[in-house]
Amino acid sequence: MAQGFRPDEKFNAREVYGDIIDLPHWEPNARHPRMSLHNRAAQFAPFAALTGYEEMIDEETRLTDSRIELEEGQTDLLSRKLNRIDGAIVSGHRPTVSVTWFIPDEKKQGGRYSTVTAQIKRIDAANQKMILITKDRPELPETIPFDQIMDLRGDILDDLDD
Repeated sequence: MAQGFRPDEKFNAREVYGDIIDLPHWEPNARHPRMSLHNRAAQFAPFAALTGYEEMIDEETRLTDSRIELEEGQTDLLSRKLNRIDGAIVSGHRPTVSVTWFIPDEKKQGGRYSTVTAQIKRIDAANQKMILITKDRPELPETIPFDQIMDLRGDILDDLDD
């Protein structure tokens, strides 16, 4: 119990807290500055018992496309287009082609389709990938694996689509 207070007596705050009751109110100074409202509010923020729950829900609701499997005729056409591009590169040209490919999702089943128009640097048949010229275009991928390519379009390929 507080000093000077007995249960059968009336409580006298001045007697109990007399040593501190008349002290001046604390004012901030250079050594102990006042806390910002943002930091002060953060002390009273609700406790996040389920950390990461919102991110998990966002990830689950994110939609992905399923991969379309090409038929044999479509893969043959794609192979002929790749050969045409490779022939143009061997003869000294840098053809500009629109490439549509499937990008697998890193976290869940499925992925997304992307189309980009770029100059082709090389067709790497040994490693089964197309190498793009990405100079001054950091948004482009450097390579696209053959098995992810869904379609190729360009001036040098127009007669193959018929």
